[in-house]
Amino acid sequence: MSNSKHAPERETPQKHIDYCLQFNQWFLKPIGAWPEINDPSPGCKIMILLQIFICTSIIAVPTVTCILYVLLETENVQQKLSTIGPLLNRFMSSMHYWVLLKRSDDIHKLIRHMEKDWSLVQRIDEREVMLQHAKFGRFVTIICGIMMQGGCLLFGLGQSMRTATITIGNETFTTHLTTCPIYSKIIDTRFTPLNEVAIVLQNVIILIISFCTAGGCSLAAAFAIHACGQLNVLYMWLHELVENQATENNKARQKLTAIVEHHLRILSFISQLESIMHKAAFVELTGCTIALCLLGYYTVTIWEALDTAKITSYLFSYLSMSFNIFIYCYIGEIVTEQCKLVGEMAYMTDWYNLHHTTARGLILIIARSNNVVKITAGKIFHLSIATFGDVIRTSVVYCNFLRTMTM
Repeated sequence: MSNSKHAPERETPQKHIDYCLQFNQWFLKPIGAWPEINDPSPGCKIMILLQIFICTSIIAVPTVTCILYVLLETENVQQKLSTIGPLLNRFMSSMHYWVLLKRSDDIHKLIRHMEKDWSLVQRIDEREVMLQHAKFGRFVTIICGIMMQGGCLLFGLGQSMRTATITIGNETFTTHLTTCPIYSKIIDTRFTPLNEVAIVLQNVIILIISFCTAGGCSLAAAFAIHACGQLNVLYMWLHELVENQATENNKARQKLTAIVEHHLRILSFISQLESIMHKAAFVELTGCTIALCLLGYYTVTIWEALDTAKITSYLFSYLSMSFNIFIYCYIGEIVTEQCKLVGEMAYMTDWYNLHHTTARGLILIIARSNNVVKITAGKIFHLSIATFGDVIRTSVVYCNFLRTMTM
C-alpha cells in the first residue's frame, strides 16, 4: 500500500500463530479439543479420541449420580440449591466442550485464516500493529486462565476442606463434603477411603471443566482480537488511500480494490467466529446469570456465620463468573465498534482529492459499515457492555427474590 519497509521474511506465519494461540493450546490440548493444524498420525488420532472419552466419562458419570442425589435424596430446598450451582457449572462447561469438539473443523479454518493473514503482511508497521493485538490477546488468555481456573479450583478446594460429623448407631464419623454429592444408593462416599477418592475425583472434574471454560472463552477472545488487529491494518490503508493520488487515479483504484477485498475478508472471519461461538455464548449468558444469582445467595446465607474460607471461595467464584461473561460481552463490543469505525475512517479520509469515480467507491464501504456487525448469544442477545450490566442486574434481582422466598 505504500513504500514502507517490508517485514523480514524469516518470520513465518506459523511462528506468529504459535505466538497468538500458545496458551489456548495449553488449555485445549489436555482435553483433546485442540484442532490439529496438520493432519495427525493414526496414533495421534487414537490418543485424542482416548482423551475425549476419558474427559467425557469423568464429567458425565459423577454428574448423573449427582442429579439423582438432587432428585431423590435431598431433604430441603437449601440442600437442592447448594448442589444446583456446581451442577450448572458442569453443564455450562460441558456445552463449551461440545461446541469445541463439534466445530473443530470450523475452528481449524479460522486458524488457517489467521495464518493466511499473517502471510499477507508485507510491511513492518502492519506487522507491529498485528503483534500489538497478538500480545493483548495473549494477555487476555492468561487472565482468563487465572480467573476461571483459579475460581473453579479455589471453590473446589474450599468445599473440600469442609467437614461434617455423622452418627450411625453408636459410632461417630467425620467426613469431607463434596460440591456435587453422589447418590448414596449407588455409592456411599461418606466413609473412607471412598470419601478421599470422591474428593480427588471432584477436583479432577473441576480442573477439566475449567480447561473447557477457559479454553472456549480465551479462544473466542483471541479470534476477536485478531479481527480487530486486521481492522486496524485496514484503517492504515484507508488513511494512505489519498496520499499523492490526486493525479494517479489508477493507483488509487488499485488501493481501493485491495481495501474492499480485505474488508470483506475480515467480515467473513467475524461471521465464521459468530457462527461457532453463539451457542456457547448463549449458554454462558443465561448460565452465568443463574450462577451469579446462586453464588450471591450462598454468600448471603453464610455471611452471619463468618466462615472466611467459604465466603472467600464464593466471592472469588463470583468474580470469576463475572469476568467470564465480561470477556464475551467485551469482545462483542469491540468488534462492533471497530467495524463501525471503518465507515467513519472512510468518510474522514480526504476523499475529495480522489477522482470522482474512485471516491464513489467509498460510499459502498460506508454503507456496509453502517450494517452493524454483531457477536450474539444464540442469535438473540447482542453481546455488549450494556448486556453485561443487564446480566449483573438480573442476577441481583433473582438473588433477592430467592432470598425472600427461602429465608
